[in-house]
Amino acid sequence: MKLSAEDKHNVKTTWDHIKGHEEALGAEALFRMFTSLPATRTYFPAKDLSEGSSFLHSHGKKVMGALSNAVAHIDDIDAALCKLSDKHAQDLMVDPANFPKLAHNILVVMGIHLKAHLTYPVHCSVDKFLDVVGHVLTSKYR
Repeated sequence: MKLSAEDKHNVKTTWDHIKGHEEALGAEALFRMFTSLPATRTYFPAKDLSEGSSFLHSHGKKVMGALSNAVAHIDDIDAALCKLSDKHAQDLMVDPANFPKLAHNILVVMGIHLKAHLTYPVHCSVDKFLDVVGHVLTSKYR
């Protein structure tokens, strides 16, 4: 799937509202995913996944930081996330089915916190962007 110029604009504009809140939004999205989809917890057996935990905040910051990097390099997301794709496929071996689940929870959190900004066209653009990111992250799987 290719992002249109309008999609790219919508994503960049939306991300301007996320800047400075990556850690909190990422932690909330992860908490929602781990709570609603307990099977996704299997990759973090010894971690504190309770709401507000330092691990959720740390990992949420990493997740949203990677997305911020993808936004900053929206014309070449493949190159921007190449190392992360390798890590998830070869080292972490995360089930590729989990990326859309996290993307959904990120959109839910954005909908809660960016109500006025997340119009239908913006929502569609961000959804497409997260789909592209998920595709890039799973591109190294065999």
